[in-house]
Order: sequence, then structure tokens, then C-alpha cells
Amino acid sequence: MTTNAVKKSLQDGKTVVGCFVPIPSAMTAEICAHAGFEYILIDSEHGPTDTETAYHMMLAAERGGAVPLVRVPMNHPQVILRYLDIGAAGIMVPQVNSAEEARGVVESIKYHPEGRRGIAASRSSAWTITQPLSEFAGTANRDTMVIVQFENIKSLDRVPEIIEVPGVDVLFIGPNDLAQSMGHPGQTGHPDVQKVIEDVCALAREKDIILGTVAADSDTANVAIGRGIQMITANSAALLAGAAKGMLSGINR
Repeated sequence: MTTNAVKKSLQDGKTVVGCFVPIPSAMTAEICAHAGFEYILIDSEHGPTDTETAYHMMLAAERGGAVPLVRVPMNHPQVILRYLDIGAAGIMVPQVNSAEEARGVVESIKYHPEGRRGIAASRSSAWTITQPLSEFAGTANRDTMVIVQFENIKSLDRVPEIIEVPGVDVLFIGPNDLAQSMGHPGQTGHPDVQKVIEDVCALAREKDIILGTVAADSDTANVAIGRGIQMITANSAALLAGAAKGMLSGINR
């Protein structure tokens, strides 16, 4: 396992920009990596991507120089394990609504003594060809990213305890589901939604916690960065759709 450049950059206080890839396509992942995104966030929550497809997407992301991360479909140890064992350098878990759930995420991602991830020779450990499992376990605990999502207004009061859970690297704000949970589906710019996001950002700044979120374009990204959010994530499907619509609307015919 190589050093996780994204995790190191975040710990150094830098901003990183990556891209969700919900399309089950290794080629899409590689294009986004070559375009310059620092990490490819393979989305297995929204979309049909399974572990076999994700494996090829990870290879493609690495070929393009990006760090492969995965958003898993659910907070379950065996689901998380399968994506880790094929080489995910970090795991994002949706709808983490309590400190107990956050601890479960950490335990699923980390080996003993920090967690209870199942241990075996796999792609993540280079099948023990380059180092024994005893050494790999420590490397993986150090470098694998733990990303939990805040995306439900019901868990707002629990954010302070969630970010105190040892091992959590990033609190990732999901504005779409947050807006829906507040009764404003599809209205991420609603003042009430933006107020909650700003409150969470203020808390994170106070506690020196790394935040992430999505950004549809550079303007949205810059607003997020201005709030102190370091992990900015675009979406390949949205970028493709936007470019396609832009081209078609500009054609004179």
C-alpha cells in the first residue's frame, strides 16, 4: 500500500479536489484522473457499481495518478471489507447519524488495535508479496481514510460527538440529502439549508476538523473553500451532462 497522498494533503491543511464517478466505467475513472482530479470517489451508493467493476475502476484511477476512494452503499462491516480488500484507499459511509455509527465505521476500516477489520492476503496487501500482514496492518491503519457523511438534519445535534470519534478523518456534508431531510428536496441553496451548513462549518473550524462536500462547478467549490472545506468533490455524470448540454445549446442549426 502506497502513502495516501490525499490524506497527507488534508492533514497538511491543503485543499484537495476529486470527483465522484457513479458510472460503472473504468475508462471514465481514468479520464477523470488524467484530467487532474486528485482522487476518484467510486460511488457504489448511487449507481450499479459492484466490487468487481470497482476493482477495475481503482486500477484505472491509479493509472491516471489519482487516489481511489469508495462510497459504500451501507454501513456494514462485510460490505466495507470487500471494497477495502480490492484496494480502496479510503471509505465514505453515507448517513452516519451518531457517534456509535461513526465508531462502527472506524472499527470496520481499521485493523487491531484500532478496529476489527477482517485480515487476509488480498490486493490491498499485495497478497503479502511485498510485506507481511503484520506490517501491512499498521500501514493500512495509518493511511486508509475514514470519511463519514452528515446528511440528515436529525443528526445535527450529534455532529459534535461524531467528530470526536477517534479515527474519523473527514466529515463530509451531503447537501442534497440534507436539504431533503429539511423538507427542501432539490433546494440545496435554500437559506435554511445553507444556515445549517455554515453552522457545521463553524463547528468544524472551532474543533479543527477536516470537512468535505460536493461542488457542481468552480464557483460552488470556491464558496465551500471559503468556508474552510478542504475536500471538494465534483461529479463526473453531472460534468458530462453539463458539457453535453452546453455544446448542444451553442450549435447554430
